[in-house]
Amino acid sequence: MLSDIEIAQAATTEPIFEVAKRLGISEEDLVPYGRDKAKVDYRVLDKPSDHAAKLVLVTAINPTPAGEGKTTTTIGLADALSRLGENVAVALREPSLGPVFGIKGGAAGGGYAQVVPMEDINLHFTGDFHAIGAANNLLAAMLDNSIQQGNPLNIDPRRITWKRAVDMNDRQLRNIIDGLGGVANGVPREDGFDITVASEIMAVLCLATSIRDLKERLGRIVVGYTYDREPVTAADLEAQGAMAALLKDALSPNLVQTLESTPAFVHGGPFANIAHGCNSVMATRMAQRYADIAVTEAGFGADLGAEKFLDIKCRMAHLAPDAVVVVATVRALKYNGGQPKDALTTENLDALSAGLPNLLHHVRVMREVYGLPVCVAINRFPSDTEAELELLRTELEKLGVNVALSEVWAKGGKGGIELANEVLRLVDEPSHFDFSYPTGASIEEAAESVAKRVYGADGVEFTPQAKRQVAELHRLGFGELPVCIAKTQYSLTDDPSKLGEPKGFTITVREAKVDAGAGFVVLLTGSIMTMPGLPKRPAACGIDVTDDGTITGLF
Repeated sequence: MLSDIEIAQAATTEPIFEVAKRLGISEEDLVPYGRDKAKVDYRVLDKPSDHAAKLVLVTAINPTPAGEGKTTTTIGLADALSRLGENVAVALREPSLGPVFGIKGGAAGGGYAQVVPMEDINLHFTGDFHAIGAANNLLAAMLDNSIQQGNPLNIDPRRITWKRAVDMNDRQLRNIIDGLGGVANGVPREDGFDITVASEIMAVLCLATSIRDLKERLGRIVVGYTYDREPVTAADLEAQGAMAALLKDALSPNLVQTLESTPAFVHGGPFANIAHGCNSVMATRMAQRYADIAVTEAGFGADLGAEKFLDIKCRMAHLAPDAVVVVATVRALKYNGGQPKDALTTENLDALSAGLPNLLHHVRVMREVYGLPVCVAINRFPSDTEAELELLRTELEKLGVNVALSEVWAKGGKGGIELANEVLRLVDEPSHFDFSYPTGASIEEAAESVAKRVYGADGVEFTPQAKRQVAELHRLGFGELPVCIAKTQYSLTDDPSKLGEPKGFTITVREAKVDAGAGFVVLLTGSIMTMPGLPKRPAACGIDVTDDGTITGLF
């Protein structure tokens, strides 16, 4: 059996100019990065157009070690729609180097449902993440330099909130002391690093709609507080212009293609457990402008990626999905139901029944909380039995939701025809889209609504520290921004060990901070951290390059 990277390397792709031409993008609006990838000038969105594609969101159950295949399903669905004669484009996030070298080994789909060039997309691609890291660290350098040069802004070094960033899983950098070595080397202080995809710069880039909007958002970033407890911003440091200069090219979405030459905009990459988990607004809007159906995905389970896509991205960008696909696997549901990982290929209807409520919960939330038409895609594995699949169909039919089997990993778009036909039916159904909390809700009200209506919690508890921080955010005028809740991806709760559909729990917020440039308040729950670590045996141990320059080991 061929690996993902072997399948991708054996593929015959179209020149990127041909892919763009089929979408109606002119050569003058393309900035090619070699033969098979290009940036599309963000200014094309300034041109008047009344065309907007149907928007399909692909989300999933809470992830498990068994795997769900959400990105693979997203790509395969787009290819299947293309096979049915639809003018379709897919919009995805860029992979982070941290997980690529850590636990994933690659994040561009899988099997015969991939975006290519797989190696480029998973590694440096067009340099967007490097630009984001550079802009982030320029701001950090200017902040510390201001303190070193007499501290004219009266910045309290104990209340600096801005961290440096690197796109690598590196737990050693979570908490550091820098500025050591004497007066000429800066002011000693506690510091730390976030992974680049958790940086507010990433969120800003993904939510910005123009260079002007980008600069304004960058200028609003709060980097710390004065001795008088007033916020200090990037604009106070006069940093936003230089940061925007570093990000100018990164603002333009990247155009690539699937293995079946379906156009794909791959741009931006915030994690959904510690950030807002969606590709850029620019990429989504381009997919909607040039296609008739735009298929996008949001990270991790529907309680994280889909919630943030709907409550943050759609609210800010005035988007409204026409349909939602919730991806699940029989194996993952049995894992949620208590079946050991090494026994998931064995039929177990009891475990499937016990894990099924996790899927039903996400489906109900998409339908009843957000008012969207929904179907379920079962990413089929050879070990799935007919009895297990029939159980899924029966239980979902009780909710009036159809199940479509997806075999896109093995068959590409051909294996997604059933799902594509169901999506075509759904996008013409009435949608009653609404948010889980109203615009202008307080931090506490928004958090309570997400916890109760999306997670199924009894409510939210704020630690004493978080209460003080929220009170301060209200005082500073940030008390009615949307909330971005940082929570474990493995559970509906803030405890990763509680699988399925837990009941009788509360969500504990231990820290609150404002991402004023992005335009939301971040609430950290449980033990969630903004800098991941590497596993015992990182995926990097298996990645190599041959003498002729061929990369191996990405999977």
